[in-house]
Amino acid sequence: MWNLRRTFPVLAATISATLLTVAGFDVVAKGNEPSIVDTQVIALASPASIALTHVHGLAYSADGKQILIPSHHGIAAYASGRWSKMAGPVHDYMGFAATRYAFYSSGHPAAGSNLINPFGLIKSTDAGETWLQLGLEGESDFHTLAASYETSAVYVLNYSPNTRMPRPGLYITQTDGMIWTQAAANGLKTKINALAVHPSNASVIAVGAADGLFISRDAGNDFEQLLGGTQVLAQWFDLDGEHLWVSSYANAAALSRISLKDKADIKEITLPPLNEDAVAFIAQNPTRHDELAIATFKRSVYVTEDSGETWTKIADGGTTRNK
Repeated sequence: MWNLRRTFPVLAATISATLLTVAGFDVVAKGNEPSIVDTQVIALASPASIALTHVHGLAYSADGKQILIPSHHGIAAYASGRWSKMAGPVHDYMGFAATRYAFYSSGHPAAGSNLINPFGLIKSTDAGETWLQLGLEGESDFHTLAASYETSAVYVLNYSPNTRMPRPGLYITQTDGMIWTQAAANGLKTKINALAVHPSNASVIAVGAADGLFISRDAGNDFEQLLGGTQVLAQWFDLDGEHLWVSSYANAAALSRISLKDKADIKEITLPPLNEDAVAFIAQNPTRHDELAIATFKRSVYVTEDSGETWTKIADGGTTRNK
């Protein structure tokens, strides 16, 4: 049987940490005007030197030409069959999310950066070359963050009070961090693993939790269960706005595509062979919706160009593969 604590030490540490109960669910205990712009830029690394020592997210560039993986040391990019390091500061990016118009993230600054640690919420509109702090710098590090692809609404799990969030819980901003609204999160009772936001309706949010998949259609105030009897580790709103891609685990890793109109309409997707592993992140190409990428907890990365019928491995246990 899969031993989560042995196989995924990061998750095990999270599970072992003290949990706070917020509005019925558990979260792990761990400014007003946009502030400093970070201008630290690095040169592109050679493709041969790229290793995925950590995987903190997964996304496609808006033009669909790059797969992006943020980590402790900047953002790795896969394009035209080759890996490289993106131009930009080598920050420790956490909670990374890409929209049509910008990147959003949290985390910690690289050595030599003029940004305040921790980031709070930061934003880049030039593909990660420079970043603007939107507030809560020096206060909060949001490891669980999601953004709506078209609307740029941002949801976060807040672990402790700060100057804009008086209590731990689930929050939304539609003003780039100027105003945060706490959601009631009714219906959530167990540990939250992941967030996802509908691409065009900022009021629709999905939560992957220890006891299943939940969806809210009123900005996180009330949730209904779409999938139970399994731990949901990651989810992604299909850019068609009508389906959810869901990574789950119940005795084995699984990937499925669920209709938002009929939760009984579930298509099971055949995963590539995973050895005591599971899907940690899902992303979809915004220009070719049949192309998706998945990243696993053990830092393997796969791409499909036919909605999961076949998969190509582009990283194996953190070791990247060039064509």
